[in-house]
Amino acid sequence: MNRASLRAVVAPWLLARVVVIGALALARYLASHLHPGPAVVTRVHEGLLGWDAGYYRDIAVRGYAALGHASLRFFPLLPLATRGLRDVLRLSVDDCLLLITNASALAAGFLLHRLALAETGDRDLARNAVWILYLAPSAFVLVMGYSEGPMILLAVASFLGLRTGRWWTAAACGYLAGLTRPIGVLLALPALIEAIGLTAFGAGHSGRLGGPRGAGPSAILGRAAAVVAPAAGCATYLGWTAYRFGSFWAPVRVQEQGNLRGRFADPVATSLNDLRGLAHGHLGTGLHIPWLILFLGLAVVLLARWPLSYGAFAVVTLGLAISSSNFDSLERYALSAFPLALAAGGLVREESRFRLVLPLLGGALVSYSLLAFMNAYVP
Repeated sequence: MNRASLRAVVAPWLLARVVVIGALALARYLASHLHPGPAVVTRVHEGLLGWDAGYYRDIAVRGYAALGHASLRFFPLLPLATRGLRDVLRLSVDDCLLLITNASALAAGFLLHRLALAETGDRDLARNAVWILYLAPSAFVLVMGYSEGPMILLAVASFLGLRTGRWWTAAACGYLAGLTRPIGVLLALPALIEAIGLTAFGAGHSGRLGGPRGAGPSAILGRAAAVVAPAAGCATYLGWTAYRFGSFWAPVRVQEQGNLRGRFADPVATSLNDLRGLAHGHLGTGLHIPWLILFLGLAVVLLARWPLSYGAFAVVTLGLAISSSNFDSLERYALSAFPLALAAGGLVREESRFRLVLPLLGGALVSYSLLAFMNAYVP
């Protein structure tokens, strides 16, 4: 790894942490001087371990049974890894959780940079994609104790395996992704596309990688494993919940509660409802709409210019996010659809565009971090 690659990844990774921790310091300053309600004070006090991060920490410490069925929606790989690291390093669970999530985010940046370079040979695009991933408005969760860092790392590693014919590597990463978050199962679609050779390209991308490697029994078995593994990882956890709590679908049903993701709903109806809310001053819901338009536009770019597997993964991830009864956490779901960062990196390849977008992203990251720490935005 050369110095340019190190700088392209480490610099934005460090800057994102300075920005997010600075926003947390500002939130604590405001809370101490404005004397907000107890919910805000609690959220500010929780800091990097607030919102979903607190669940991952508590599961690592106490287990699912002690926390009840509400905790089952959080998949087990991150809390298990946190507990294991605590036993090895003898650090606090809080420190181990944040160490895993931040180290995973750093490793994800290196792999994303490598993947973009391998696909395009364009160093500017690769650099831009990493900066966009780290400074996206919802990227503060990559600094907190959330599972997005490990999930993105495994997804990018899976794509590297798929696109270079390392099927068993892709299968291992896909299986672990299925144990990390529910959307890990969606990696089965790009795996299927790559396994059967549907590596279509748009006019703007030559496809330096791609295509199955080898046709012997071992390669065929590896391709099948890569396709099945994400669902197998998810099924492993669901099977454990069936054994331990008597319900295979318990984690899914918990997510369908109205105060969480809710049941599947018509995205158009949800969008119109959020637009009406924006017209009546409900910024928290209405602000999802401009981002949704941007994400859909980037998905179109992926389908036109990148191998089909990239666009397909982004589309199904966004589709899952917008099929809920509310668009809460839409921006965070889009972060896991890492090919969107590749598409955006290509659109701002020119240095003048990149320098224009960068401060806008930084300002948005500060704003969204502050809103989340002040309990005004649901990450």
